Amino acid sequence: MSLLRDLALGARFALAGGREGWTRTLLTAVGVGLGVALLLGTTALPGALTARQDRDNARNDYGASVDTGPGQDTLLIGRADTDYKGADVRGRLLQGEGPKAPVPPGVSTLPAPGTMVASPALRDLLASPDGALLRERIPYRITATIADQGLMGPHELAYYAGSDILKERKAAADDGDVVRVKGFVNAVQEKLDPILALLIVIIFVVLLMPVGVFIAAAVRFGGDRRDRRLAALRLAGADRRMTRWMAAGEAMAGAVVGVVLGALFFVIGRQYVGDVSVAGLNVFPSDVDPSPLLAVGVALAVPASAVAVTLFAMRSVVVEPLGVVRTSVPRRRRMWWRVLPPLAGAGLLLPMAGRGRDHGMFNQSQVIGGTVLLLIGVTALLPWLVEAVVRRLGGGPVGWQLAVRRLQLTSGSAARMVNGIAVAVAGAIALQMLFGAVEGDYVKANGEDTTRAQLVVPLGERTPDAQAREVGALKGTAGVTGAVVLGSLDAGEQAKEPQHYTPVTIGTCTDLAEAAALPACKDGDAFIATGGDWEPEQLPAPGGTFYLDPTSSGSKKRGAEARWTVPAGTRKAAARPDPTGQRRPGLLLTPGALPHGVKLPVHSTVFVSTAPGDDLAKERVLNLAASADPLSSARALTGTRTSARFAGVRQGLYIGAAAVLMLIGASLLVSMLEQLRERKKLLSALVAFGTRRSTLSFSVLWQSAVPVALGLTLAAAVGLGLGSVLLRMVGRSVTVDWVPAVSMVGIGAGVVLLVTALSLPPLWRLMRPEGLRTE
Repeated sequence: MSLLRDLALGARFALAGGREGWTRTLLTAVGVGLGVALLLGTTALPGALTARQDRDNARNDYGASVDTGPGQDTLLIGRADTDYKGADVRGRLLQGEGPKAPVPPGVSTLPAPGTMVASPALRDLLASPDGALLRERIPYRITATIADQGLMGPHELAYYAGSDILKERKAAADDGDVVRVKGFVNAVQEKLDPILALLIVIIFVVLLMPVGVFIAAAVRFGGDRRDRRLAALRLAGADRRMTRWMAAGEAMAGAVVGVVLGALFFVIGRQYVGDVSVAGLNVFPSDVDPSPLLAVGVALAVPASAVAVTLFAMRSVVVEPLGVVRTSVPRRRRMWWRVLPPLAGAGLLLPMAGRGRDHGMFNQSQVIGGTVLLLIGVTALLPWLVEAVVRRLGGGPVGWQLAVRRLQLTSGSAARMVNGIAVAVAGAIALQMLFGAVEGDYVKANGEDTTRAQLVVPLGERTPDAQAREVGALKGTAGVTGAVVLGSLDAGEQAKEPQHYTPVTIGTCTDLAEAAALPACKDGDAFIATGGDWEPEQLPAPGGTFYLDPTSSGSKKRGAEARWTVPAGTRKAAARPDPTGQRRPGLLLTPGALPHGVKLPVHSTVFVSTAPGDDLAKERVLNLAASADPLSSARALTGTRTSARFAGVRQGLYIGAAAVLMLIGASLLVSMLEQLRERKKLLSALVAFGTRRSTLSFSVLWQSAVPVALGLTLAAAVGLGLGSVLLRMVGRSVTVDWVPAVSMVGIGAGVVLLVTALSLPPLWRLMRPEGLRTE
């Protein structure tokens, strides 16, 4: 009971101790509140991403197609996805085949032909001048808005448009862009990869560790003045144990107020979540809903941690009735126990070296424990490092000497201010090493060559005249510098139901040169491609007979069945990748080599090159393709393909890292202001004795720069060590990409310099002789 009474008395001093007590409590509460808000947001992040994915699964139409014919409850869906200025636009054309046709989530009724239901973000974009080119591609009239349950996020660009052409398209051929569904199905979730699971665990540890460090530092704000008040209590009869628990009570009160403020910050910030996009990912405010159990855990753990941290800090402080034995020469910090946490962390992680993804999931408890202990090593070693270095410093300008002397007296406070950012940088370097090592498994080259063409426009099975008109229009589009047209069809050894098929590629000599290394070529020539992606079962040979476009039982229409003989002088040509990376096998024919007077259903593909620097040329090409075919699959070439799961993990990391950086800046600023408040009278005295403001400003800068430099050096070493261990765990050789590593250190230093610059105006206001006035 006596302990509870002492805690309550300390809390009363914090809450009813006048202006001084309230100021310290408020600073502590703000620092703790920022950390609590981020903790709540981080615990809510997995649920937010899951809710986002659930909505996407609920509207999924891949795998939902049915083989039955049209019915009262069937719906035709045409996929018309596109992208605009780098942003994905999800488009679907809908045509109901009966009164009971299913309706997509977020849509009340199916739109009529020529109208569409659009997402709020797409509606706003189309109404703005920036969306002028997109309006040409999506010319439907907006009659309704997609509700939240039909969208992945508030910034998603999506629409459902009514159409009257889908039945005809579906009946004419097996068009893969038109599917018949009776409902929408949840996509099958792929099993989480062990390395991705490891990435997720490391991300959460790296993001949450700086938060815990900042909270621990925040509960120790105003320690010097608090200890002087405790000395007065010792004079009034309190013993040492009572003063320690009263100090813990003060910290607990600040932490409890901080929890309340943190919940308030979280609720306020949540309202604006929908306005923010990080790496293209955004969520609805309602998605950011932390687990009640985790929220209660945070609310209980933070005040308990405040009590524990304060009791731990008071172990080295002797509060006597006539003063505090903190300002005497402190005993040097010992190093031996500070290296134990990182050694123990390495001992937990190293046994898992070489597991990779072939031995199942990593032991999460072991991974979390080892990573936490390694990062705790930063917080344990930094105070010793700062003390050891600043003890040997001296000399130099007056500002430097003031800074060094202050650091020598309060090296622990300086280290606490930098601890959080050092932990964040160490974790970021390790994560960057791990991401860089495994990225090749999830971001792979798809063979597309963006130097030879920037867009691919499939023309489908249109008449030769229609294709010629569209090709001419593409070549005449502003910003287009070239267009390569390659047609394709099948050939067989017999007119009906051939046993073997041979692919045929058609184009001019110039166009065919994009698909093969041709010898001398003129119109009327034919070539046999060698070295394609696959070899036909029946290789063409000069003098052999083939039937172009043979009739197949799997097709809904009769083929042209045009008899054709391979010319005697047909030569071989080595296939080369076209701009999409495909090596075309079979026959290569110029237009003059085709049978005369026969209309062949050629599927043509146009590879479009655009002028460098003309960013709108791509949009004009896509507009032209959409005007010719609303379901056109025209797209820009990319060169890489990224795993959706990996992309999601990376986006989650970007969101968390952005939030932690904001917390770092805000917490450092609060910490800096608290330290300036503690030194108000000292600064005023120095100014009164004639010290220049510039000298004091430089002293504050050096007081930040020295611990930051030491902290970032230690963070780089620990981060490289943790990253090396993680690379061994996933079976990769230890390599360091120094550019990202140095960038992480630079970002950390930049945040501290920015905070220091923001603290200068308050510093100048404190540097007045009037600050010595007291009552």
